[in-house]
Amino acid sequence: MSPPNILLVMADDHRADAIGALGHPAVSTPHLDDLVRRGTTLTRINTAGGLMAAVCSPSRASLLTGLFPFRADAAPRLIRNPPYEVRIPSLARTLPQHFRFAGYETFFTGKWHNDLPALLRSFERGRQIFHGGMCDHEHVPVRDLEEIRRGAPEHSGPGFSTDLFCGAAEEFIRSRARDRPFLAWVALTSPHDPRTPPDEYRKHYDPASLPLPPNFQTEHAFDNGELAIRDECLIERPLSPDQVRSHLADYYGMISHHDAGIGRLMRALKETGQDANTLIVYLSDHGLALGSHGLLGKQNLYEHSVRVPLILCGPGIPGGARHDGLGYAFDLYATLCELTGVPVPGGLDSRSLVPGWASGATAVRTTLGAAYMAGQRMVTDGRWKLVVYRVGKTERIQLFDLTRDPHECHNLAAGPQQAKRIEHLWGQLRAWQTDAGDRWLRETQPAGDLSGQTA
Repeated sequence: MSPPNILLVMADDHRADAIGALGHPAVSTPHLDDLVRRGTTLTRINTAGGLMAAVCSPSRASLLTGLFPFRADAAPRLIRNPPYEVRIPSLARTLPQHFRFAGYETFFTGKWHNDLPALLRSFERGRQIFHGGMCDHEHVPVRDLEEIRRGAPEHSGPGFSTDLFCGAAEEFIRSRARDRPFLAWVALTSPHDPRTPPDEYRKHYDPASLPLPPNFQTEHAFDNGELAIRDECLIERPLSPDQVRSHLADYYGMISHHDAGIGRLMRALKETGQDANTLIVYLSDHGLALGSHGLLGKQNLYEHSVRVPLILCGPGIPGGARHDGLGYAFDLYATLCELTGVPVPGGLDSRSLVPGWASGATAVRTTLGAAYMAGQRMVTDGRWKLVVYRVGKTERIQLFDLTRDPHECHNLAAGPQQAKRIEHLWGQLRAWQTDAGDRWLRETQPAGDLSGQTA
């Protein structure tokens, strides 16, 4: 059999828990549920964060390069001017570029939130490409890849963003020559705000009947340094349960709509006889708060924001399996290389996740870390999680037991019996910073007893 095709679908702001088959009590995702049943779901996959508020961009740069965000950015700075995007180093071989060199036909559609030179060297074909962070879903400024190459102006794409991008991907799947394997990258702008799902999907959710997140709060317990950012100003403070439920209804409507778009792509693969030899990957660039911990956005290091869904389905992938080994989204680079037989390029931070789901295998990673701007860092060993904040001259820490408290409702850092554990986690955080190339907060010392508030 020829090397498998790859269909990679990336959502924007999709929380890891917002999938029906993974136990969510309200959201309807029949096509993602089907992938969960037929494939392998990795439940402890995180982003590594980034040094800018538009977290989408460093997350995507890391995924594309297989590098920690500090190395995936050609010009790491804490404050950027528009277009607020990470410029990928010119010498970094992106995942699609690497597969292109290996003989794959590469195609892109959807949101590109990094520099255009990286896009142009990564893909040979592309349609309905939106270069930016967010847009009106019904008036998406797009260009085809050839229009970008010749500097043509953007034009408004016909229809809703998800339909536009999935339509372009479906046309590619149905019309391609099939003389070589393909890698098709479909980058949705859903469910990113403005959350304006088509009426038939919005009407599916009655806000009054929706449960609030288990860790809902009307306000965050303390100043984390980002309470006035755009994402946190979409609803007046303190958060109203009714307003949050209304936003959740729109959010779930967006997810159900793009789930239908994924179903459209799966049908195209089946009807063209390409489904049996196609790896399907679904993931998100990061999560979102939407009421959890009194927050709305992703500019924080709680699990609802740093953890992402990752589902793989297709040849060589165990069916109906779930694995809770620690990993990063950018580990997908080495993982896809192993699954397709394409050699892994040197110099990556990415590690294949395949050994983690092999019978009797040890975890691929023993700790995960993440950063947000200069003021937030976190590290976890899978059970215990330390979060460090520096806001002005104020330092604060949180300690969570993710096994007993998966929603991070109880900060244990003030307990004197936790002192040795906190010291150990501080050491792991510093080791992670060294390994990841993070030069920020290198001199930070453990905070004093500033952690008595739950968050």
